[in-house]
Amino acid sequence: MTKVAIIGAGSFFTEKLVIDMLNIEGLEEGEFALVDLDAERLEIARKLTERVVQLMGKRFKVSASVNRRDVIAGSRFVINQIEVAGLQTVRNEFEIPLKYGVKQCIGDTMGPGGLFKILRTVPAWLDILKDIGELCPDAQILNYTNPMSAVTLATVKSADIPVVGLCHSIQNTSRQLADYLDVPYGELKWRAGGINHMSWFVELSRDGKDLYPGLKAKAETPELLAKDPVRLDFMKYAGAFVSESSGHFSEYLPYYRKRQDLIDLHCGEGYLGGTGFYASNWPNRRSRLDEELLAKVEGTRELSLESSSEYAAVIIEGMLKNEPKIIYGNVPNGGLIDNLPADGIVEVACLVDRNGVQPTAFGRLPEHLAALCRSNMAFFDLAVNAVLENSREMAYHALLIDPLSAAVCSPAEIKSMFDELYEADKPYIPDLR
Repeated sequence: MTKVAIIGAGSFFTEKLVIDMLNIEGLEEGEFALVDLDAERLEIARKLTERVVQLMGKRFKVSASVNRRDVIAGSRFVINQIEVAGLQTVRNEFEIPLKYGVKQCIGDTMGPGGLFKILRTVPAWLDILKDIGELCPDAQILNYTNPMSAVTLATVKSADIPVVGLCHSIQNTSRQLADYLDVPYGELKWRAGGINHMSWFVELSRDGKDLYPGLKAKAETPELLAKDPVRLDFMKYAGAFVSESSGHFSEYLPYYRKRQDLIDLHCGEGYLGGTGFYASNWPNRRSRLDEELLAKVEGTRELSLESSSEYAAVIIEGMLKNEPKIIYGNVPNGGLIDNLPADGIVEVACLVDRNGVQPTAFGRLPEHLAALCRSNMAFFDLAVNAVLENSREMAYHALLIDPLSAAVCSPAEIKSMFDELYEADKPYIPDLR
């Protein structure tokens, strides 16, 4: 019997991941062990999971607890999708940097918001990791929590348990590119590599024809540029399209958010780069999602049982049935991408079968693209080590080299911003020396 633990089960990911797993042909029985510190959201997740199991006619037990140690023992797979004190900190992590001219759109991966999310999240995850090592040491960890690279890196540095970081940006972006190019998805040939949220599509072709000249020509049209303004603009100069949305991506570079005129020129609303989008909208959006999930439990809102494009169930099926699958995963580099740090986390194509997740060698990225990845990887390395080594100075140094903060602020301003954020978030982060 296959047991899958979902930690942070109140997340909106749970619905689609459970449906994906129950759509695995031949997987008729097992157990979902749901964990969340928010008892109300956990109860919604439990009821929704039980309803999906019933509708799909599978013999899956559903257990749930606010105490993970009660339910995760013996899990074959552990899905991590935790959010640590996000509601309590989201305004601080937007408004304090804003005083210093740092205008974030999302702020959950890089930048001041990304740094303090690492400081909030990694300690909690390391505690969970200890319990996994004790209660289900043979598990495969599937990490969905952002900052993806940082959480995966902390796992690799702290435990000898197989882990892969999973995102949907590669599969979603490849489909977007097919749409932008008016090419059937099955006929688009592409090759991508880099780091999470900054993987580069170094090849786009169809029947041996390079599609980049056509994409660059289309990027000059206002209609297409408005759909994806930062990514399409940067592609014109860097020569490759990146895997993450314009809003996220605008924060990972020093170019687009350092002056208001550049934000006005290159960034749209919402996920297209709107300043304060996440801080202003996420708390209400989370409440709306909870209401939608509850409506699905009660049968007043449609519950689709179609599979999503997420990779978790693909991995589970490949490992359980020994059916070779290809996914894009975040894994230790170890030379997979020659010109990125060997001890960092990279996103590459991976083979999955009964032997687990086996990453494939990518080779070299174009050097200018590798350099942009390295700047982000150094940030993650410093931030994770700040937690592992209990170093406040190392945490500040991570913010010092953050591309967006450095584009806007002097070192003294970055230090002052860091100190203000540290005091504001103090109840939710470790007491760093």
